[in-house]
Amino acid sequence: MSVHFIIQKEKFVQSIQLVTKAISFKTTIPILAGIKIEVTEEGITLTGSDSDISIESFIPAEEDGQQNVQILQTGKVVLQAKTFPEIIKKLPEEQVEIIVQDQFLTTVRSGSSVFHLNGLDAEDYPRLPQVEETNVFYLPANLFKNIIRQTVFAVATNETRPVLTGVNFTLEKKQLTCTATDSHRLAMRKAVVETYDEELSFENVVIPGKSLTELNKILEDSDELVYVVVTESQVLFKLKHLLFFTRLLDGTYPMTKNIIPTAAKTDILLETTPFLEALERALLLSREGKNNVVNVKTLDNNELEITSVTPEIGKVTERVQMIECKGEELRISFNGKNVIDALKVIDSEEVNMRFTGAMSPFVIQPTEHDHSVHLFSPVRTF
Repeated sequence: MSVHFIIQKEKFVQSIQLVTKAISFKTTIPILAGIKIEVTEEGITLTGSDSDISIESFIPAEEDGQQNVQILQTGKVVLQAKTFPEIIKKLPEEQVEIIVQDQFLTTVRSGSSVFHLNGLDAEDYPRLPQVEETNVFYLPANLFKNIIRQTVFAVATNETRPVLTGVNFTLEKKQLTCTATDSHRLAMRKAVVETYDEELSFENVVIPGKSLTELNKILEDSDELVYVVVTESQVLFKLKHLLFFTRLLDGTYPMTKNIIPTAAKTDILLETTPFLEALERALLLSREGKNNVVNVKTLDNNELEITSVTPEIGKVTERVQMIECKGEELRISFNGKNVIDALKVIDSEEVNMRFTGAMSPFVIQPTEHDHSVHLFSPVRTF
């Protein structure tokens, strides 16, 4: 069993960096601490996996008239992900030669550098799931990056209800709705996507927040299309030379469709940045992060007063000019950090805040578009 190829270092490093995002060194399956390298006549496929996420990156032997890889002998091997990526990155020349011989002993050569590494049998590497490509929708990468950015921050971080650590995807009539909640706040983002099957619809497809965060690092801010293949237990994201698999979370996602209030007792229109900056200053005294509560009340002169008290440190008062305020006067307390997180991703110069009372959830929405909404539970302070 031998493998032999010569590859452009830069291409190799890029691919290795992509697949190592899926590798965990805490794995109970030792071979998953390695990168699988498979060499065929077409090119080289690298795979990394922690059994929850799997990433496969393909380097074509030739692309756009340029040779990336010279394939001298096909085959496969698994090499340790702890050392191998660092070695390749630091090699002196632009070309890297790799030869795998008996017992998977692997020689890495570049210029005057020669490394001998112990490889593992790729036959022992778990097979990636075979995915039926029936439920497929697709959208530009830059839109997908935005959807992830505007929802994933609101997933639960503690595992008491595992299903809340993911973002819920539902699709109906080409309208994708992505929802994240930790039960204190909710972020929802809608987008129109393309499908092959006009009738395609699904619900309760809950993708782990961690997987989406990793995917977001890989996606480029371009209009290249991302194909999303949904199955019972897995979802596959397909890009030009990359496959990204993740398992779905078990459990039923809470019904969020009808919990967003439509009527309001108090309606406030604010400039996003001044409001965000005032909240950030209001939380400066609660550095410990334990007490992120801010108290807010409307004043007669079209100002919003924000106060935050940390008994052992002191008190801060901020005032923000409202563009408009309709309805009853308002006094409410809420977690300022949660609102800051939402304002940072809202992509609108002005926001609308709708309140239905001091103890009822309130809504923040951008004024410039209607495809996202944020919902927050107030905090009882009296």
